[in-house]
Amino acid sequence: MSPTALTNLDLKSFYDDIPFEGSILESIKTTFSEQALALNKIADNFNDIQYQKSLSFMVQCKGHVIVSGMGKSGLIGRKLAATLASTGTPSFFLHPGEAFHGDLGMITKDDVVILISNSGETDEVLQLIPSLKSFGNPIISICNNTESTMALNSDSVLDLMMEKETCPNNLAPTTSTTLTLVVGDALAVALMHKRGFQPNDFAKYHPGGSLGRRLLTRVKDQMVSENLPFVSADSPMSEVVLTMTQTSITGLAIVVDKQNKLLGVISDGDIRRLLAEGENLTQYSAKQLMTENPYTVLPDTMLGKAIEDVAEKNFTKVLVVNKTELVLGVLAIGPNV
Repeated sequence: MSPTALTNLDLKSFYDDIPFEGSILESIKTTFSEQALALNKIADNFNDIQYQKSLSFMVQCKGHVIVSGMGKSGLIGRKLAATLASTGTPSFFLHPGEAFHGDLGMITKDDVVILISNSGETDEVLQLIPSLKSFGNPIISICNNTESTMALNSDSVLDLMMEKETCPNNLAPTTSTTLTLVVGDALAVALMHKRGFQPNDFAKYHPGGSLGRRLLTRVKDQMVSENLPFVSADSPMSEVVLTMTQTSITGLAIVVDKQNKLLGVISDGDIRRLLAEGENLTQYSAKQLMTENPYTVLPDTMLGKAIEDVAEKNFTKVLVVNKTELVLGVLAIGPNV
């Protein structure tokens, strides 16, 4: 069936034409249930001594926490390394195959290495162990066999305690990857608690995200400071309205004295209300209609705090002034700031 035909047909009829047997749909529920049970099991029975040893190695690490694994374990390992790095623990992923062909040079004596293998017998991973032993790096294993070669040659072992994969053939990595993912998250979160990792710290490693921008950016970095809608106190309203539509900040007029010291503001909402009341605006000056003592922020205020402070006021624009009330700019408040 062509994409166009699929787009145009009745989706309900389409799905009705390809029903799934109850047993197939039941398998979805089984997958959720079995993996939830596996997580509950490890939560109730994990070896706290082994986790404490692992966390101790990671806290005392003066280099990087290096994560390595093959296949699906490697994919989970990449995620673990990324999570650690973004939460204050310098970390990177090292492909075991590439490591054995030169990338071992990335490892220093100050690093801690996490090896991931469900069986604990993955050849590419095991080949790393003699070199790691000679370098003197602490080795943390995440596996499902504490008697495996990898586990027996590790300094601490985090046991997945998995009975079987959710895969009906007990072959495809399913439950094991879920458990490994959560074990990695547990380590990262524990380290965040240990180090008192706060939102400001998170923002340092995510400066491109909205949280990073709000927590690290100051109002002066975000405000508009050129071609502002300044009017004088005695400006006629005809001039005020024109200014509100022809400057960098529309819908707002800032009433200032000759030194640009703030006297008041007039918004497009103010004008709409007056027009709705039948007022003839031409008979007024800016001073007669302006709102005195409007809400303002200082330029060095953190952007996140400024946004929080005006959230309940339903403002879309906030004046930025210095301590002597000289207008420096306008901060536009919106969902994308």
